[in-house]
Amino acid sequence: MAKIKLTKNELKKQKDALKMFTRYLPTLILKKQQLQMEIRKVEEREALVRGEKQAIEEDFRRWIAVFGEDVGLDENLLVLEEVKTSTGNIAGVKIPVFEGASFAPVSYDLWSKPPWVDKAVRELQRVMLLDLELRILEEQRRLLAIELRVTTQRVNLFEKVKIPETKTNIKRISIYLGDQQTAAVVRGKISKRGLERAAS
Repeated sequence: MAKIKLTKNELKKQKDALKMFTRYLPTLILKKQQLQMEIRKVEEREALVRGEKQAIEEDFRRWIAVFGEDVGLDENLLVLEEVKTSTGNIAGVKIPVFEGASFAPVSYDLWSKPPWVDKAVRELQRVMLLDLELRILEEQRRLLAIELRVTTQRVNLFEKVKIPETKTNIKRISIYLGDQQTAAVVRGKISKRGLERAAS
């Protein structure tokens, strides 16, 4: 604990600090709760997107196995042109928000490829979109977790260190000033008695 001055000015300073800490603590607690809630929402969305992606992949594996022929799906049929994101703000934290993505138009010889290639390309695009969204969601969760950690540290600092320390300082200064006032009264009475004896 830092050394404090046992003065009325220091007492006022400590009381002002206590007011400030108790005024800001509820805001920090509210921010912490909001961040926890938002992280849960992001985690739920991640689970939903992962489930959707898994379902598409399972379906894709089932029907693609029927067509065992190699049709060259690796021929740049899926070219990502642009990932669209924006910036959101949650409890003062700037986070990326997935808006979508665009793919280059698919062009291939319709006569040399079987009809199911169209569906395969569409499904691969859906899986890629879900992958991109998952990356953005993971980044959101990471940024929110960092802010949650900092906010939790501040809440703990206020609750467990600053507020108790300030209350202890106020009590200590008040006791010291009270003792000084009592001592001054006693000294005054002793002086008064001494003056009365000297006068008589």
